[in-house]
Amino acid sequence: MWRRPPQVVDTHDAGAFPAAAWRTRVLRVSLAVAALVLVVVAAASARELETRERGLIPSGTTGVVVVDLSLSIADEDYHAVRAAFRRLVSENASIGLVVFSDVAYELLPPGTPASELRPMLRLLIPPRLGPVANPWTQAFRAGTKISAALELARSMLERDRVRSGSILLVSDLETAPDDVPALARTVDSLRRSSIQLKALGLAPSSEAQLIFEGLLQEGAFEAPSIGAEEQVESETRVGAPRTLLLLGAIFFLALAAHELFAGRLAITGDRRAA
Repeated sequence: MWRRPPQVVDTHDAGAFPAAAWRTRVLRVSLAVAALVLVVVAAASARELETRERGLIPSGTTGVVVVDLSLSIADEDYHAVRAAFRRLVSENASIGLVVFSDVAYELLPPGTPASELRPMLRLLIPPRLGPVANPWTQAFRAGTKISAALELARSMLERDRVRSGSILLVSDLETAPDDVPALARTVDSLRRSSIQLKALGLAPSSEAQLIFEGLLQEGAFEAPSIGAEEQVESETRVGAPRTLLLLGAIFFLALAAHELFAGRLAITGDRRAA
């Protein structure tokens, strides 16, 4: 069968094309490798971003906040308690609430939106400056039994059949001497259960801090130096991952350079010839 010979264009520069094609191939491979390296480095940079649990209530849990309002709580500690409440509200946490001194009281059941803490902020001021009648008057603020408060928090979670529960203890960590054995048993029981326990220390003494560091799991103890509510609120803000953004910008520049300098030359036929 007769075939029409292919149409060709005679050129004296044909010998230059192999060298140009080789340079283009090298450039394409180099840019592709650079883009791949940038993707790998960007992925590594993303994995190195701060992933530590920053919420007061562990993510995915329903927490019971246990607040110490005994006589050992100093006036300046109320600023830290207010700051913690504001932080819980900003985190939109799901909580229950217990206040205690020598006895413990349930104020909010587990599963309550943290926004319900807002009305309590006006009462969280030093008693000498606050209203006469409140839940932590002198009759309530006697001794301190942290174990009783933790046991109440656990019973609340078990009563409401909370599957993923946690407890946040907000206290100066000072308890009655005769409560230490009961406290150790309670904390040990919580460690063996599925209930997570964290402690937010309100300027604890070195002895109290040492006791709780020995009782709690690693990373569950916090002793923040909170001087104002705004300081705690600022801790919840997350900075932009500048390294990741920069690597992403360089990656897109590499893609643009690839298209500009290593794109294939498209030669189309003359439609009029058809």
